[in-house]
Amino acid sequence: MTDDPFVTHRSLLFTVAYEILGSAADAEDVLQESWLRWAGVDRSQVRDPRAYLVRIVTRQALNRLRTLSRSREEYVGEWLPEPLLTSPDVAEDVELAESVSIARLTVLETLGPTERAVFVLREVFELPYGEIAEAVGKSAAAVRQTARRAREHVAARQPRVRVSRSEQKAVVERFLIALRTGQLQELMELMAPDVVLIADGGGIAAAVRVPVHGAQPVAKLLARANRMDVAGFEATAVWLNGAPAGRIEIGGESAAVSLVVENGQVTRVYVMRNPRKLTRLDEPAELVR
Repeated sequence: MTDDPFVTHRSLLFTVAYEILGSAADAEDVLQESWLRWAGVDRSQVRDPRAYLVRIVTRQALNRLRTLSRSREEYVGEWLPEPLLTSPDVAEDVELAESVSIARLTVLETLGPTERAVFVLREVFELPYGEIAEAVGKSAAAVRQTARRAREHVAARQPRVRVSRSEQKAVVERFLIALRTGQLQELMELMAPDVVLIADGGGIAAAVRVPVHGAQPVAKLLARANRMDVAGFEATAVWLNGAPAGRIEIGGESAAVSLVVENGQVTRVYVMRNPRKLTRLDEPAELVR
């Protein structure tokens, strides 16, 4: 069983599904469905098991994404990706770390299902256009055009400045210290003037339902966090989605915080509070390309 190609490539297949869906729970469901299809395949007819499995997973992920599109449109408040605890090793692969970052996955939510799948398979996993065409059911020429449009779309919306992990870590640590102590001035100094905070409570946990803009409003909102519950407030540095981030405990409830840092200042704050998306903060996910 351990020699089965599906088992061998499971981490890769999970990463593909997760990047297409932005949800680890849905990615696991896709892997289950893909395994059932793989179990019925005549292996003697499969020349490249890795490519074949990626095609199966991509098709299943696309089907699920199209099904989920309606529910995400009706989602209460802002929808953010499901954060994953990762080891610092993931950050060593800069391209992988960027591709699974909360910021990138949030941008991918603005793509259509096919555009998203094409972008992930081409830009992240560097699959040939012909293989992508088979996976998404389009011609190679159509896939090339889709890839170009998706690349331009993402480039126009994602942060353009790539900072070192050490700089990211230093800013995150300052941020968490200020958060623990409720230092409004320190928080304001960390924020870029045009900073945006986006929170996801899913209608289950308390969270602002629209983005908050500006250093002062964002800092004031964050500074209130450690006063929300007398039972205790903890803010701990962790690695989420290949980058330094924060895990917060407020009165026994968890939250994950991911920051985008540019020129030493925080330009985006992503706060995930929906408990259904916080089930993978205790065991590192295996993400590979």
